[in-house]
Amino acid sequence: MPELDPTLGEDAVRHLAALIRIDTTNPPGNETPAAEYLAEVLRASGLEPTLVGAEPSRQNVVARVKGTGEAPPLLLASHLDVVPVEPERWRHPPFSGEIHDGYLWGRGAIDMKHMAVMSALVACRLKAEGIRLRRDVIFVGVADEEAGCDLGSKWLVDHHPELVRAEFALGEAGAFTVHLDGAVLYPIAVAERGAVWMKLRMRGTPGHGSLPRSENVVGRLGRAVDRLARTRLPHHRTRVVERYLEIVSATQRFPRNVLMRNLYVRRIADSIIRTMPDRGIAGATWAMLSNTAVPTVLRAGSKTNVIPGVAEAEIDGRTLPDQTAADLVAEIRKVVEDECEIEILRDMPPVETTADSELFRICREAIERHHPGAVPAPYLMPGFTDAKSWSRLGCRSYGFMPVRFPNDGTRFGDLFHGHDERIPVDGLKWGVEVLYDVVKRFACGP
Repeated sequence: MPELDPTLGEDAVRHLAALIRIDTTNPPGNETPAAEYLAEVLRASGLEPTLVGAEPSRQNVVARVKGTGEAPPLLLASHLDVVPVEPERWRHPPFSGEIHDGYLWGRGAIDMKHMAVMSALVACRLKAEGIRLRRDVIFVGVADEEAGCDLGSKWLVDHHPELVRAEFALGEAGAFTVHLDGAVLYPIAVAERGAVWMKLRMRGTPGHGSLPRSENVVGRLGRAVDRLARTRLPHHRTRVVERYLEIVSATQRFPRNVLMRNLYVRRIADSIIRTMPDRGIAGATWAMLSNTAVPTVLRAGSKTNVIPGVAEAEIDGRTLPDQTAADLVAEIRKVVEDECEIEILRDMPPVETTADSELFRICREAIERHHPGAVPAPYLMPGFTDAKSWSRLGCRSYGFMPVRFPNDGTRFGDLFHGHDERIPVDGLKWGVEVLYDVVKRFACGP
């Protein structure tokens, strides 16, 4: 395995701890202090970062390491906002950036301030070394990804496409260690599901709370939401998932290797996924096989003694490649089995590219070189990322923000938006080296 540069790794730990201490919880966001911090890091290496945004407190930071222009740019993309926390549920303060038990703790450690720091340091290193690059390398740290990208990547594409136009992007989320039945895997995202946020609305006759009625909309909505929460929607075959299952199954022993190749068969999927020890991996596997519709918000009534005439639930819907919002709505209606209105609040279609590229080959070889015996695999990212915005400029995105996790029972999937978010210190140091290796090889060219 290649030797690590202690300076690069220590810088990554130091800057990530500092960035975690800048609270960028969205809402309200307030990403500008984080953008300014990274801008100072970039300026110290001789780069000239630009801060732009729709609002003074919601700025995005962009910097470019100039190449010869023989090939189109590479974009290193990350978002600076984080989701809310429940501090009382954390073992260590979520905005302290403290190190405990070999991990750096804090909101954003994995999602995804570590990628912002690694990418900025890679850009700084390329600039400091003065390496001849065939293509520009663009660093971007954006606002507002967690709320739908309106003030971040979407705003940049709409108002300043010249700052972020690139042939390829490396961003969220992939190249993290997965330990599965003795095998070591590194999923690299080549596609992501669509996001269809919607409102399910029941209407009925309002009345006095002292007079029960069977058509109470709160009860009707509750039954509908319960059915939706407990129901697995139909399976759909997709090219990217078929390839992923082929690669993963080849790492498993009989009979799991045969069963993994046939997860599209519902009874097999039920059996295999139920036995997976990592429930985060289990949930991600379900998400690769079907559209999903998860109730997240309930809203009805305003007074205890009044039966409301309207009850609503907000649904976080996700669609597989080749599936549409209309397809998902049709599946939901079959589950709800009641008269209801379904209002689409936001529709962000799936994004998909191919693993057949020089960049993916370099990513795969870097993982194999830095972690001998590990198996990289192209996979479908369950969530959505800023790749939806970059794709509007013709950019092909890979989820590649490398982190090496020890086999200590830590469940990577549970760290996203969960309590006790943290990143292994040694794994972060490893990751910045891998990212630098990939970017340097791809930007310099053959």
